[in-house]
Amino acid sequence: MNSLLSRYLDIRRHTTGLAAPLSPEDCTAQSMPDASPAKWHLAHTTWFFETFVLEAHETGFAPFHPAFRVLFNSYYHGVGARHPRPQRGLLTRPALAEVLAYRADVDARMVRLLPTLMHDAAPCALVELGLQHEQQHQELLLTDIKHLLSCNPMHPAYHPAQPAAAEREAAQPLVWHAFAGGLCEMGHAGAGFAFDNERPRHRVYLQPYALASRLVTNAEFAAFVDDGGYRNPAHWLAEGWDWRAALALQMPLYWQRVDSTWHEFTLAGLRALRDEQPVVHLSYFEVDAYARWAGARLPTEAEWEHAAAPLFSGTAGGEARSDILHPRAALGVGLEQLAGEVWQWTQSSYAPYPGFRVAEGAVGEYNGKFMVNQYVLRGGSCATPPGHARASYRNFFPATARWQFAGVRLAKDLG
Repeated sequence: MNSLLSRYLDIRRHTTGLAAPLSPEDCTAQSMPDASPAKWHLAHTTWFFETFVLEAHETGFAPFHPAFRVLFNSYYHGVGARHPRPQRGLLTRPALAEVLAYRADVDARMVRLLPTLMHDAAPCALVELGLQHEQQHQELLLTDIKHLLSCNPMHPAYHPAQPAAAEREAAQPLVWHAFAGGLCEMGHAGAGFAFDNERPRHRVYLQPYALASRLVTNAEFAAFVDDGGYRNPAHWLAEGWDWRAALALQMPLYWQRVDSTWHEFTLAGLRALRDEQPVVHLSYFEVDAYARWAGARLPTEAEWEHAAAPLFSGTAGGEARSDILHPRAALGVGLEQLAGEVWQWTQSSYAPYPGFRVAEGAVGEYNGKFMVNQYVLRGGSCATPPGHARASYRNFFPATARWQFAGVRLAKDLG
């Protein structure tokens, strides 16, 4: 229990720390319906512990503010009414100071409650779920604030870049790593936390395949752009082409020309594009089009997990970065960049594993009801909290999502 309490305090402090560089105005604005204000992330993660843990187990429970049950409910129909997601940016009240007071109040009550739950596995598991949920929102807070700041023509930085470690001007050559395939197992196994969508572990059969040794770079994707990749429907899925045409897309999100040179917006502000670094902030439609143009394909999630599991370090986002919250270039050693750089799109639709069962109660709404019209991403990104991702971790987004730290690893068939 001491370990759980320590983790609780560390993760909660980290979330508040992520918001520290932001002004109250930064924390309230909402740049698009898919993003949420930083203030909402701070409140919603607190709402989870108040609603699912304190309300069920605290003697004499009383909510911090009755209205917060509706304002900061995300998608839990079993809990009750919700404020519309596209209108979260209209919540100028409660003020940021009151949301921080809400966090402090719930934290103090959780600190008193947790020691009384030490012999009860069910509420401890619920607290762990809440902590994992909060780590997901830590990454979302960063991706959402990046999108918000990118809308400002002043190109403000979330955090100034530190002096970057020297990187090669050109990426290491891409090498194909071959795998024989055959009958394999995938899904979470053994001790440790996993979301319900990572289970049950089950068998799959893989044909021989190969994975690229590293992620696709900015320079490689720029070649696709310069070759008219965004203007040639031959590379695109029909729905993707219609989506691209409707938005007149010609380049990745956050790229722009400055004096005929590609630049990209980062959490450290606008800067010249680094050729050797992984391309990032791409939709499924864009990475699929690039793979076709490159004469390859995207991996399935089973292929990705089969190749990555023996090598996965579990340190996604785990070390301090000299280059703030941005993916780094490959080193040219083996099968690399599996964790901690960019989420990697797979060609696999987000669907339940054989034998999957939705948990009872409102927490059962966490994953299962989203298993339609989305694709699976693997690996974790530079914005993923330390140790949060696993080889079996299944992230998922619709095919049009671009604001997440998502990029490309290529695959191809063998034999």
